[in-house]
Amino acid sequence: MKKILFLSFMIVGVVYGTQTKSYECTKIFESRKNELLLELEKIDEQKQSLDALKRATEDLLKKKESLVQGKGTAVDQKLAEIKTREASLKKMIDENKKILEEIKQLKSDKVSQSFTKMKPAASAGILSQMSISEASEIMSTLNPKVVGQILTKMDPKKGSEITAELKKMTPKEPKKK
Repeated sequence: MKKILFLSFMIVGVVYGTQTKSYECTKIFESRKNELLLELEKIDEQKQSLDALKRATEDLLKKKESLVQGKGTAVDQKLAEIKTREASLKKMIDENKKILEEIKQLKSDKVSQSFTKMKPAASAGILSQMSISEASEIMSTLNPKVVGQILTKMDPKKGSEITAELKKMTPKEPKKK
């Protein structure tokens, strides 16, 4: 009986010891559970903060993109405007060149008509006083017959210089009158 009693006490002691150990483990788990819950709350708060920061950053990025896109559109419009103006200016320059050529042609025609109507001796005297390039330019617009008559009335040296210059020039069609 002593043995049974002793065994009973041992079983009770083991059960009680197990319960005590179980109780202590439960206590430890409970305290760790509370710590983990606090950590989860902190993590949740940080996640919410991070999400809010992410949304704010995305909103800011969208605003910046729209601002850049708006400026890009303005730049494209200015560029198109500049190209339009450039084309307009080129067109005006071309028109002005044509007008200038017409004026030069009219002026040249007037000079040619004047020298054609003059006597060859008078024309030779005037052209002899001019530079070789100016005289040859005027003579290039005259009828070859008139040029021949003027050259015969000129100083031979000056006439040969003008003839050499006329030979170098691109032929212009003289006015037939």
